[in-house]
Amino acid sequence: MTRKPTPAPLPSSARATRGFKPAAGLLAPQIRHVGEQRGFAIAKLLTHWEEIVGPEMAAQTRPVKVGYGREGMGGTLTLLVMGAAAPLVEMQKEKLRAAVNAVYGYSAIARIILTQTASMGFAEGQALFSHAAPSAPPAAPPPEIVAQAAAEAAPIQDQDLRRALATLAQNVHLKNQTKKG
Repeated sequence: MTRKPTPAPLPSSARATRGFKPAAGLLAPQIRHVGEQRGFAIAKLLTHWEEIVGPEMAAQTRPVKVGYGREGMGGTLTLLVMGAAAPLVEMQKEKLRAAVNAVYGYSAIARIILTQTASMGFAEGQALFSHAAPSAPPAAPPPEIVAQAAAEAAPIQDQDLRRALATLAQNVHLKNQTKKG
């Protein structure tokens, strides 16, 4: 009876890679390929959008495509924007372009184009936009300020004007109080 030679022991690094592989390692080439087809040479622009542009801007925008012209003078980033937020985002385009170019490490993006959409986005909600939580109602002013403002507006005959002036007086007194304190 002949004995089969025992195989040499594997180094510890080879043992760790034999068998199961992390899913992220298996999917990375496919994700990179799909991203490059849409013009995203760096997938980080898609996966870390909130960290790149900030939570407020990320709640209103989604990167859709990066296109490169024939001239090679920088790319065009197309952003999906909720219709109501488009004017605000339009004013922030230079800030967005600077943030995106910081990720690339050079001036890769020359222009940003905004595409307006409904809050659900295109293609049955594939580009969902999250909405900011509603802010808490302002605290009621102290009763002494309300009484002082009502006394100052009391001589006014017109009820609507008196109410408006009392509100104005409350705001002025609250502003003056915060400046002092």
